[in-house]
Amino acid sequence: MPRSTTAERPYHHGDLRRAILSAALDVIAADGPSALSLRDLARRAGVSHAAPAHHFKDRTGLLTAIAAEGHGLLAAALAEAEDLRDTGVRYVRFAREHPAHFQVMFRPELLRADDLELTTARALSSEQLRTAVTTARPEFGGDADPRLAGIAAWALSHGFATLLLSHNLDAVVGDQEPEDVFRTATELLFPAR
Repeated sequence: MPRSTTAERPYHHGDLRRAILSAALDVIAADGPSALSLRDLARRAGVSHAAPAHHFKDRTGLLTAIAAEGHGLLAAALAEAEDLRDTGVRYVRFAREHPAHFQVMFRPELLRADDLELTTARALSSEQLRTAVTTARPEFGGDADPRLAGIAAWALSHGFATLLLSHNLDAVVGDQEPEDVFRTATELLFPAR
């Protein structure tokens, strides 16, 4: 039986799915989602160029898996929040700690919208935000539409996180913790009662 050469790459890998996801997150964090190539990721993971397609089918499948994982992580982070303000702080912290996930999660043009794992994880993270809003503002249990309050809370947190990650808040944040700056900003807009 002929021996394989070092130029050949094995298909099998300890946890190929995780290795490809980790390599993809590194690429996205450094260069954005447009820099992703399954062939490059296979090379980084030390497997054949066809191996990633076994788990993700294509680039869209990979990005969808990253978004689903991100929404799961976000839902878990938001579930630990004490109140609406803390939910926003945790949202900003999530964006800081998982910038590659964050870059992909809210880009529907990159994702398979009907993917069950993604829709389930997205529903969980959305539910955490809705719960925080309705707990903070019980009046939304009546005729008022809690979706609008949820959109307002999400826009504030997401906007701050996006501006932070794109370095538009560097001068404002300085050497402070971004979560503390966010907390102070929300207190200016919504003073404690």
